[in-house]
Amino acid sequence: MTDDPAAALPEPLSYRAKRLLLGRPLTTERISGQKLDNRTALGVLASDCISSSAYGSEEMLRVLVPVIGAAAFTLLMPVTGAILLVLVLLTLCYSDVVMIYTRAGGSYVVARENFGPDIAQIAAVALLVDYTVTVAVQVSAGTNALISLAHLLGDEFTGLDHMQLPVSAGVVILLAYGNLRGVREAGRLFAAPAYLFMAAVALMMAVGLGRWAAGDLPHADIHAAGAVPLGDAGQGWLYGASVFIVLRAFANGGSSLTGLEAISNGISVFHEPQGRNARRTLIVMSCVLGFLVLGVSLLAHLTHAIPYADGTPTVIAQEARLAFGSGTAGDAGLILVQLATALILYTGANTPFTGFPFLASFVAEDRFLPRALTRRGHRLAFSNGIIALSVVALALLLVTEANVDRLVALYAIGVFTAFTMAGAGLTAHHWRRREPGRGWKLAVNASAAVVSAAVVLIFAVTKFTEGAWLVVVVFPLGVWALMRINREYRHEAAALQALPPAEGERDAPRWRRHIVLVLVDTFDLAALEALRYAHELRPDEVRAVHIVVDEPRARRLRERWEASAAISVRLELVDCPDRRLERAAAELAVRTADADTAVTFLLPRRTYPTVLGRLLHRGTGESLTKALDELPNVAVTILPYVVGAPR
Repeated sequence: MTDDPAAALPEPLSYRAKRLLLGRPLTTERISGQKLDNRTALGVLASDCISSSAYGSEEMLRVLVPVIGAAAFTLLMPVTGAILLVLVLLTLCYSDVVMIYTRAGGSYVVARENFGPDIAQIAAVALLVDYTVTVAVQVSAGTNALISLAHLLGDEFTGLDHMQLPVSAGVVILLAYGNLRGVREAGRLFAAPAYLFMAAVALMMAVGLGRWAAGDLPHADIHAAGAVPLGDAGQGWLYGASVFIVLRAFANGGSSLTGLEAISNGISVFHEPQGRNARRTLIVMSCVLGFLVLGVSLLAHLTHAIPYADGTPTVIAQEARLAFGSGTAGDAGLILVQLATALILYTGANTPFTGFPFLASFVAEDRFLPRALTRRGHRLAFSNGIIALSVVALALLLVTEANVDRLVALYAIGVFTAFTMAGAGLTAHHWRRREPGRGWKLAVNASAAVVSAAVVLIFAVTKFTEGAWLVVVVFPLGVWALMRINREYRHEAAALQALPPAEGERDAPRWRRHIVLVLVDTFDLAALEALRYAHELRPDEVRAVHIVVDEPRARRLRERWEASAAISVRLELVDCPDRRLERAAAELAVRTADADTAVTFLLPRRTYPTVLGRLLHRGTGESLTKALDELPNVAVTILPYVVGAPR
């Protein structure tokens, strides 16, 4: 037994439900315990980046095949090489980021510290857009992996064909739930698939290259029904498609690098020393990504695995089938690769659930987003950020019908804009300092910024009609919205801080009279308690007022009122023939209050402990408060009365 009377307070139903779903609440002092070791952090934060290798090569082929036909499988390798060079540049850049800026926030923090908070909102919008699209792309690609597995196993397993959208949406909801339970639970749940995917793809590459060396690796049927139609290589080059198509393929392949910034955005989940641990994890992640992207492209080059118009079977699924072959062992290998691919794509969608809430909390702390995003929830996660990300991602899935090809058009602009801001910010950082290795750091970061900006430009131009226009439009609107929120916060702060001069007693009474008006709807205990409370305020006058919308009911109320020996205040009836309660209350306030008289409205609010009781009664207190609270010299107090509570 406890002697604390507060311990006997009943918990509301909403809290009991939250505790049942999410577990016991974590206290604030346990924030330091919600950290990840490097291995778990690699699984949690790198899943998005590593999993993009599952579709990056396919996106390049989608551009190349319709224009230059089978020659696309040859051109794929140099384009992949260019992507890997960009990966090296960005890895060096972000290794610098995590060592200098050890607070989570990545390119947003870099841009804010070097260019100021206003320019930093470009990075903020870029990352927020990228995180949202990442969730939609990853879960859609994960569902494609399952559908591809069903197609390649045989017609009897094609039940998922029409489940793309519901399965993808269900995964988003599951990810949101996992993250609402807290980062440690999310880490345990989402780390294993990353390692399973690495092992499965490495096995596929080893078997495939072994069969190629032995001259036993088959080719895909590039003329199969449903495959992307082959273009004519001669016609493609003849019509000047060379430079444009290579740039477009390079931009599409840039989707392989999305997620690279996640470690810098989630650096706060690492153990100390955070910068060093984050850098080590980043380098390992980049090496793994480079190996996987190169391997998937190489197998596509060797097998001629071709994209399909409807997205399934995927290129990596075809590679697994061709590498492992048919039969029981082949089916087992295919199932391993495809399940691992689906799992890492689904869990790769978890990375934004780690990065988005942290980033949103930092932007909100700078007063460019609503302050509600800075609050930690039941399990120490930024619950509002997680919920906001889930809602927008689900809406995006619904609009695009979870189509990966349509979503990729929205994808890379955001993340490469963030890369550009990070590289440019670090260039400005090192330019202002005289330090060892300054020239090397300037060259690396400036190159990263220029190359990333070039990818943004290429993607915006080449994918404009395929959906990139939406991101191009959203960017300036998003930056404007964040600036508008900040301006509102600044105006509010200025108004609240404009205190009067410290002359005389500024907190002394300003009015000579104080009148309390108790709004009475029914003659009951709630009204009686409100009258008692009014007298406790010691005003100059207490008045009871009933606004008449039903004359017979008002007459009966007055008769009961006057017949009661417990009431000493006369009941006034205020006519309201048009039944506009809020307007009648406001007119009463204006007639009563003046420069020398303050008016306080007491509104008895009956609250009901049962759900049925709340459903059976309609409250008007909030609407009346809204009508009165902006009037001069008028204050409103809602006085709750719990029906059925002991007195």
